[in-house]
Amino acid sequence: MAQPLKDILVLDFSTLLPGPMATLMLSEAGAEVIKFERPGAGEDARHTEPKIDGESIGFAVLNHGKRSVAIDLKSRGAVERLRPLIEKADVLVEQFRPGVMDRLGLGYEAVRKINPGLIYCSITGYGQTGPKASAAGHDLNYVGDAGILSLSRGPDDQPTAPFGLVADIGGGTYPAVMNILLALIARQASGQGTHLDIAMAEGAFAFAYWAHAEGVIAGQNIESGGSRLTGGLARYRLYTAADGRQIAVGALEEKFWQSFCDVIGLPVALRDDWSDPNACAAEVARRLREHPSTHWEPLLAAADCCCSVVKTPAEAARDPHFKARDVFGRTVKISGRDAPALPLPIAPEFRSSGNSVGVAATLGEDNPRYGVDQPKTE
Repeated sequence: MAQPLKDILVLDFSTLLPGPMATLMLSEAGAEVIKFERPGAGEDARHTEPKIDGESIGFAVLNHGKRSVAIDLKSRGAVERLRPLIEKADVLVEQFRPGVMDRLGLGYEAVRKINPGLIYCSITGYGQTGPKASAAGHDLNYVGDAGILSLSRGPDDQPTAPFGLVADIGGGTYPAVMNILLALIARQASGQGTHLDIAMAEGAFAFAYWAHAEGVIAGQNIESGGSRLTGGLARYRLYTAADGRQIAVGALEEKFWQSFCDVIGLPVALRDDWSDPNACAAEVARRLREHPSTHWEPLLAAADCCCSVVKTPAEAARDPHFKARDVFGRTVKISGRDAPALPLPIAPEFRSSGNSVGVAATLGEDNPRYGVDQPKTE
């Protein structure tokens, strides 16, 4: 099957994570992505640890397969040098604070005059309008403002940070990709582009839909760790085995819960975790601490009760299930070495063929390809 985005040209002015991961997904589906970076150092992610022979692993994982053009967007004539690319581009992705692209002469209204069909995607923390539009922030701030941090913050003396970058990826990358694809479909009928205003804080709300139902609509007070999905019930919690490994108990349905209780020998009198969740959880914790995770893992797997041993990222990459599905089978070149590429939610039939996904371009190596003058050194 032909890659669905093989004729799409994407101009990428984003840095770090949300935008670069979004354009990586577009690239994986066949789009030609040109990444614009400042001359000399490039974007900051090129210099982050860990590295292989001086090349940043994180940068390579997010930017392989893209073209690199070095240009000082503040320099005189920068917009005119980019005009030929703007004229034929399908998508532009930017991640500056509101107003920055306008000051550079690359705001939506300016580029729409050059290319009315351009899909212009702006990714920010709080959106293009509103009191917080220009406020600085990162993932932790966005999920905090979205109410997610309050749901399972952990003990006061050692608050728990979210395990994943919910706002950056879930509220930024995924909505950006989804809406870019929707806009491309809409353009087929109208011939017109649009300005997509992606706000990471707003995109995070959907990840706690149940909290919206309980806390916003029903007006219930949701205590930290008090919901059935954040540890309020014994049947949906993390417990520690004798060897220090954690057991993820996700036995929400009654049949799974009873099977789990049978495995650990929990007395029938303590199985009603709805009426006394703390007493129930305390006994579950005590029993799981009696044996190491290696004792529990085969028993829980045999019971098929939504309970499992928590794996490290390295263990997950070696998991026979993921190996059987070839999740980590594709490789990216980093300083000449093959390394596992980041698994992305792009169906295999839409990706390029072969196991190698390429390399991250060196800074400015594609300036000649696109006729953009190389930056002059002083």
